[in-house]
Amino acid sequence: MKPYRVALIGTGGIVGSHLEAIAAMGERVELVAAVDTNATRLEAVCAQTGIAHAYTDAAAMLAAEQPDLVHILTPPATHLPLILAALDAGAAVWCEKPLCRSLAEFDEIAAAEARTGRYVSTVFQWRFGSAVEHLRKLAGEKLLGRPLVATCQTLWYRDAAYYAAPWRGRFASETGGPTATLGIHLMDLLLWLWSEWEEVHALAATLDRPIEVEDVSMALVRFESGALGSIVTSALSPRQESYLRLDYQHATAEVKTLYRYANADWRFTPLPGETGDALAAAWQAIPCDRIGSHTAQLTLLLDSLDRGKRPLVSGIEARRIVEFIACLYKSAFTGQPVARGSITPGDPFYASMNGVSYAE
Repeated sequence: MKPYRVALIGTGGIVGSHLEAIAAMGERVELVAAVDTNATRLEAVCAQTGIAHAYTDAAAMLAAEQPDLVHILTPPATHLPLILAALDAGAAVWCEKPLCRSLAEFDEIAAAEARTGRYVSTVFQWRFGSAVEHLRKLAGEKLLGRPLVATCQTLWYRDAAYYAAPWRGRFASETGGPTATLGIHLMDLLLWLWSEWEEVHALAATLDRPIEVEDVSMALVRFESGALGSIVTSALSPRQESYLRLDYQHATAEVKTLYRYANADWRFTPLPGETGDALAAAWQAIPCDRIGSHTAQLTLLLDSLDRGKRPLVSGIEARRIVEFIACLYKSAFTGQPVARGSITPGDPFYASMNGVSYAE
């Protein structure tokens, strides 16, 4: 089988994770081109990695190189036009989060997928670590009992220099604050592990940064199962931490880390007794220790392309978190709980995360 011809659009700070993942694929991929409007940065990355073809225009690259897979690593406001162009050029897309700025944009992407027969997947590498895979297995086997209480905290720190980038700090160009750009990973993981959510009631505020978007948000979420969760996302926390705690009927599973986790970052506490002893043994039987990484996700993405199947974290699996964040923002702006499925075309929050047209 010929290697997949891969192109990068964007060579900023996140490019290292993508280059590492591509290198790990060996002969499955051929990195044929890179694109960036910053020619100096582009040339440095190409020189470092041996990429032969550098472009400052994505359309020119797509026409000349005809890649099979395009990695999009640019600011959020540019994602939609680049995704549509790549799909129309015959490429599949793997795009950094947030995938798009609204439900309206997501549905435009979905229509383009249907039109072209190509797929768009979002980077959510936290789903692909061995500990999460094992936890889902135990839950699927009904060993943990019903999910009951979740605590999801993304407590990070981003200073004024971070927000000095011209595209950051505004809904039109960044999509939102830490809710949409930082906490999105852990929130996606929670929503994936505990399946469908039903209602969210949220607060958001801009407390200590000179920005339009929020720098902190808090939300309560009710799941269809009846389980309840609390979500805190901050860009103001000097002692940074990512923490997810999942209380099931028979055990608590929790992870405390920052940007990546290995098995050792997880703690599993079953109820005491014979059932708990059996659960503890089942947890210890994790077959490997795999970090949730871009490499792990890209491996499975290529497997899906090999089979001509929709990749993980695309379609409805990618839409879930976009809808949740839209509902969270609507609740924060209106002061009212927002139900899943209630934001539809014609709702201001269908077109943008703050209910204001991005053109205004």
